[in-house]
Formats: sequence, structure tokens, C-alpha cells
Amino acid sequence: MNLVQMLVRAARVHPERPAVWLGDQPLLDYRALADRAARLAGHLRGELGLRPGDRVALVMSNDVAYLELLQAAWWAGLAVVPINAKLHPREVEFILGDAGAAVLFVSDDLAADLQPLLGGLPALRRAFTPGDPAYETALAAPSVAPAHRAPDDLAWLFYTSGTTGRPKGVMQTHRNLYAMTSCYFIDVDDVQADDAIVYAAPMSHGAGMYNFAFVARAARHIVPASGGFDPAELVALSQSVGRLCLFAAPTMVKRLVDHIAASGAPAGGFKTLVYGGGPMYVEDIQAALATMGPRFVQIYGQGESPMTITALARETLDERTHPRWAERIASVGVAQTLVEVRVAGPDGQTLPTGETGEVVVRGEAVMAGYWRNPEATAQALRDGWLWTGDMGAMDADGYLTLKDRSKDVIISGGSNIYPREVEEVLLRHPGVREVSVIGQPDPEWGEVVVAFVVGSEVTAAALDALCLEHIARFKRPKRYHFVAELPKNNYGKVLKTALRELLHKEEPTC
Repeated sequence: MNLVQMLVRAARVHPERPAVWLGDQPLLDYRALADRAARLAGHLRGELGLRPGDRVALVMSNDVAYLELLQAAWWAGLAVVPINAKLHPREVEFILGDAGAAVLFVSDDLAADLQPLLGGLPALRRAFTPGDPAYETALAAPSVAPAHRAPDDLAWLFYTSGTTGRPKGVMQTHRNLYAMTSCYFIDVDDVQADDAIVYAAPMSHGAGMYNFAFVARAARHIVPASGGFDPAELVALSQSVGRLCLFAAPTMVKRLVDHIAASGAPAGGFKTLVYGGGPMYVEDIQAALATMGPRFVQIYGQGESPMTITALARETLDERTHPRWAERIASVGVAQTLVEVRVAGPDGQTLPTGETGEVVVRGEAVMAGYWRNPEATAQALRDGWLWTGDMGAMDADGYLTLKDRSKDVIISGGSNIYPREVEEVLLRHPGVREVSVIGQPDPEWGEVVVAFVVGSEVTAAALDALCLEHIARFKRPKRYHFVAELPKNNYGKVLKTALRELLHKEEPTC
């Protein structure tokens, strides 16, 4: 069943309900949104000759056109490849080539940087910028009927940061995303017609995935006028539009809470704040509850099981009289309804309550596999279970507490950064002999990237320039610590635990 049927139904049953807003100004109702999606789909299938299963890439900052482009791709029976707008052009080039994207939609602010790359992508037939004449021509095409898609057909191809230096394409099917949407209604929040999801976090990631629940209820979709996250702007929208719901990284939640606490602004216009991408510090969620009340829900998921491993309900977060409340709010909650979650040892056997092992999950939301990467798929999906690479322990009531990440992923500002891809770039410098990258706790960003470097005749400025040439700005180290050698075990493996201990003893020199 094609995901776009949620839009088809909403437009048929509630055609005049406002759908898409820019700030506090409504732009499209559901009839118009469906009509634009059908016409864009007609252009993609007719003029460009795309066929079901072809990939359409979106490299865009948050924009009011984002939602109609997602829906148009599914209307045409295509798969979308939403790409992080903060990535370096070379990283974008790799993803476009690996996915075999046939069409690219790129926002105006990013078009100039990507234009030089497009000639080297043989599968790419056409690039559009929403609002330009070619895009308006596409919107004038005859509409087509929604394409039929099977539940296990590819819908969303999400590229993770690569632990081996190259990102992997997570294949999310229509079935996966229907299951994710069902879990939102069951485990996160019910959506009413007058609710409004505001896309303050990137629509290429989790925030965009939550569009389905709001389309299904014919509720409102708001792109802030700034296109991003601004606490004062969100407070103003909460007062003018009301019943705001949003998905945000813990660092974003903290900034919003701090702004409301400092300004004394009312929080009544916010309905639900879903936070994920890493658990919040206990002190931060306590401050958030004290400032804004019981409006928070935590989710834990991965691209491989999008937004759907565990959830920590608002009722649990607000249950201050429970004897284990402090422990529970430090957890990531309990398994969502349509998945099974357990903690396993290396042999795959479930570990006893309280013991730390790898978090594994199975269910309708778990990915079909990695795009054209059977080796990585076989490693991640074993005996029907997704091995997440995250380490955790589960208590007797089913509450999961994350302990560490076996893949050493650094989560900074809600974005995943894998040390190896940063290390590989730093090792391109001829003066760098060895390097190890770790995350350091940070009160604003959650974690920041720190690089320990062994080398000669190398400066932090030179390494910064190298990173800016090859990877996204947000991935580059915030601090460099130059050392004579890296601590290693008897097998020559770098002891990152020892590096973390070193950070507690002395500040890195830059």
C-alpha cells in the first residue's frame, strides 16, 4: 500500500483544511497539496519517463516545497533519497551516485555548490530548484493517478554516516513507515485536526518522517520562516498558531527551555515536544519539565528502525511520585508497540535483567537492508533481529538504559558523526602519523568532536582546512590534542577509554 494514500484520503475527506504554512501564514489546503503532488508526479512519470522504484533525491534546506516533493515522489511510485543539507558537496556526490538518483531537487541556497558535480552523475536526468521556471512548468503537467506500490517496495532511502568512511543507504519500505506512523499514534502522541507539526529540525531526517501522522489526520504542517530552529520564533508561533508539535534533538530542547525560562514566555502553545538522537541529561529533562510541564516524549530509534525502538511516555516523565522516577527518566523508555527489543550477548542470547549487552530489535519497522550492500546487511540483520551497535541494559519493567555505543558514534547537536570518517580525512595530512577521534560531553551540543593527533609539522588550522575540504563543517573536530603517542593494548588497538580519561585530567591544546 502506497504511503501517499494517506494524502489521497486527507484531500478527499478534508479538502479545505489548511495543510502547509510558512510561519503563521497558510499557503496550501489539502486539496491544493494533493493536486500539486499529482501534477509533479505526472511530470516525473510523463515528461521524464521515471518508472516505479526509481530514486528522486532531495538536497534541500527546510522549505514549504519539501512536503509536496515527498508526496509527489510516492504518488509517482518512486523512492525518495532525502540528503542532509549540511553535508559537503563531495559527500552529496557520493550519495547521488550510489543511489543512482534519476532526478535531483535542490534548494536555491545549495544549488551553486552542487552544480559542478552534476555532470559526473550518469544516472541523473534532471535537476530542479523549487520556484524556478522549470519547476513551475512541472507543476503545470497533467495529474496522474497514484501508483500502486507493494508494502515491501522501497519508499525512503536514508543514508547514514559510514563507520568505514562511506555512508550506507538504509532501505525503508512502505511497510516500515506505516509501522512507524502507527507507533507514533500508539506510543508517542495522538494527533488532532488542529495540531501543527513545525519543522524546526531537518526534514531530511526524523522531523520529516513524522509528516505521515499529521497528513493522516489532515493536520497542519509549518515550516518556520527562518527555515530552522530559533527558540524565539518557535515561541511566537506557539502563540499565534497554537498546539505546536515538534521533533528535536536534546540540545535544541535545552535551548528552547532555557529561552522560555529566561524570557518568562508562556509554554501553553506547545502541545508535544518529541526528543531523540540521544537521551537528555537528567538535570536537563527535569528543568524542561519544571519550565514547560508534561509536554515531552522521548523516542529512541535508528535509521535502520526509524523512530521506533523505544519510547518514554509523557506520563512516565511526569510521574514524579514513582520510587524509580529518577532512573526511568534517565532511560530511553520501553519497547514501542510494533517492535520487540532485548539486550543480547555476543552469542545472541538474551542477557539477564540489568546486564549490559547489545540492543537488538525486530518488527515491522525494521529496515529491509542496506542498499546494494549485502555484506553490511548480513552483519546488521541476523536471525530476524537488527543488531543496533548500541549497548544498554534493561530493567525488570522493560525500561532500557543506554550505556555506550559500540560503533563509537558521536552525537553532536542530534547529528551522528562516526569517528573513522573524520580520522580518515585527518590522516590525509602528510604530517599526521596516527589519529583517534572521540566525543567529549558538552552541555550545549551533547558531545563535541575531539581529535588526538600524533605527528609533526601540523597545526590545528591546517587540519581544520583539510576537514572543510572533504567533510561537512559540523563533523570537524572542535579541539585537537597533540600527543607523542596513542594509548594501545597488547594487540595494537587504540584505547579510547584511556583517551576519554585523559580529557578529564587536562584540557586539549589547540
